[in-house]
Amino acid sequence: MSPRIAGVLGHPITHSLSPTLHQAAYGALGLDWEYDRHDVEPAGLAAFVDGCGPEWVGLSLTMPLKSTVIALLDQVSALAGMVESVNTVSFIDGQRVGDNTDVPGMVAAIRRATAGPIASATILGGGATSRSALAASAELGASQAAVYVRRPEAGESMRPLAQSLGIDLMVEPWERAAEGLLADLVVSTVPVGVADGLAEAVVWSSGVLHDVVYAPWPTPLVLAWSDHGGLVVPGIDLLIEQAALQVHLWTGLEPPLTVMREAVGAE
Repeated sequence: MSPRIAGVLGHPITHSLSPTLHQAAYGALGLDWEYDRHDVEPAGLAAFVDGCGPEWVGLSLTMPLKSTVIALLDQVSALAGMVESVNTVSFIDGQRVGDNTDVPGMVAAIRRATAGPIASATILGGGATSRSALAASAELGASQAAVYVRRPEAGESMRPLAQSLGIDLMVEPWERAAEGLLADLVVSTVPVGVADGLAEAVVWSSGVLHDVVYAPWPTPLVLAWSDHGGLVVPGIDLLIEQAALQVHLWTGLEPPLTVMREAVGAE
């Protein structure tokens, strides 16, 4: 294959370990591909995408671009359309195709850690990743979920998705988030520092906590959860799983998961 280019877009982006994962994968697969991080805000996303030439194979998208990018695409997968969140763009025959690898990545990360039953879920935050978390919760078996948000309209906008997934959804204010920590699965989708105050509310943990933050790690909530006997699924596990799916989408090859994990460990 001729050299190709891909990259991760977001704001802020300097912390991203996606280049480490992708470069390790392409090297192991014998591909001379480039993959770098690009600081892009929503207002500049259209210009960036328009500037991607034929050498570009795909884009990874993180906050705050996962919803903004949808209007710029020619096609959107059924899953990405359902959750209204695109974290992967593939350039195929001149078309911009959006997909979501967060949902299957999250399911894979959690199932690698536990095969236990998950009937209830708590989701902290109401952004694009929270929609993926709701879909992942449904796939893992949850029939009821509570979303704790700082903006009520963000939670209310998730009701149609919950209905389509067969989930009974409760929308609660962020101030009551401590009440949701006893669910079978707690997924924190909020930015660094936002959930730190919940650490002191953890008094006993029998469920699973998946915190999508991976830098800095561990978060105060993760430390408290572990100290009280709970199982933690690190955010880096989601990053690896969703990146591996992107590698497969863009190359058609089996992603070298072991190599990718070792690369992140070394970093």
